[in-house]
Amino acid sequence: IGAGTMGSGIAMNFANAEIEVTLLELNEEALARGLESIDRNYMGSVKRGKLSEAKAEECRGRILGTTIYGALDKVDLVVEAVYESLDLKQDVFAELDRVCKPGSILATNTSYQDVNRIAAATGRPEDVIGLHFFSPAHIMKLLEVVRADRTADDVLATCMKLAKRIRKVPVVSGVCYGFIGNRMLRGYFREAQLLLLEGATPSQVDAAMEAFGMAMGPIAVADLAGLDIGYKARKAIADYPDHIHNHIADQLVEKGRLGQKTGAGFYRYDPETRKRLSDPEVEAMIEAESETLGISRREFGQDEIVERIIYALVNEGARVLEEGIAQRPGDIDIAYIYGYGFPAHRGGPMFYASSVGLDKVYQRICEFSDSLDADNWQPAPLLKKLAKEKAAF
Repeated sequence: IGAGTMGSGIAMNFANAEIEVTLLELNEEALARGLESIDRNYMGSVKRGKLSEAKAEECRGRILGTTIYGALDKVDLVVEAVYESLDLKQDVFAELDRVCKPGSILATNTSYQDVNRIAAATGRPEDVIGLHFFSPAHIMKLLEVVRADRTADDVLATCMKLAKRIRKVPVVSGVCYGFIGNRMLRGYFREAQLLLLEGATPSQVDAAMEAFGMAMGPIAVADLAGLDIGYKARKAIADYPDHIHNHIADQLVEKGRLGQKTGAGFYRYDPETRKRLSDPEVEAMIEAESETLGISRREFGQDEIVERIIYALVNEGARVLEEGIAQRPGDIDIAYIYGYGFPAHRGGPMFYASSVGLDKVYQRICEFSDSLDADNWQPAPLLKKLAKEKAAF
């Protein structure tokens, strides 16, 4: 449901695995756009030699379009991929509850909405689950399978088995804001942007993280994703607190600098090559904001940048574990390698922290707690416990 970028990509996963798909949109125009996008993706795969023309046509032939919910009355699985609005998703699931046959699995592709509240819009919450695909959905391997409070065991087992059939790497998550991966990213991006206010430049932060092995640095990732996405999400929450690390991103959006898609965000982008270029205007804006906030600026070495950003990730990962959102540390590592570009040779954030020594990681986090914002750097109880025991994740 939903023929946008995510919905179209999700449909391709099933078609490529020889599963018939019905793609539903609100109107014929939106449906036509979605089907055209799928056609372009398949043509691109043929041009790159990934698929033969005959195979592409065969896969494309498995995807049919509709604008009528009643066309879903016999399907075994529905994946909802509409706009990230809880009200809209609840409306969709109430309609699915009405039209889908008993036993259909009703899945949401939400990135952060409460799957329990979505399930409550139906009379069959045991059939509701989260299937969080990552963009581009027909390429990225990670699939977060989000188990709500009342999701039935057989629904979870079926989705885990199905994930392998569509060539995804599934990780089970419990319900919380952002699930495993996106929840942990909050501290990661927070520290990256605080480092800018404290004296680092965007290119220094990204260079340090790329030298560590990340596929792309956090500032470049923010530009790629679109700075307006986070901006709109923050503005949509009436009592959202004013975190200083968001100040520069908010100012950039208000200047119309949304990232790569507008040719400028934290960086400028060459219109021909899309190569990112440092922008003195942004660096001046950051320095002015630091002065306004009374933050003393200083030089940062590569190691300190990496520790600030990666240890924020690890500390939140420890909380995800102790709350039972993730079943095991290896699930977090798999999520970050397959969904977030974490360097595989470092084994994922939790494995990496164990290889450094959790006692050393804990000690460094305590130092950050003393010298930086203590609220941001409270050591996770599980991390403290394992560090004292000289244990590993």
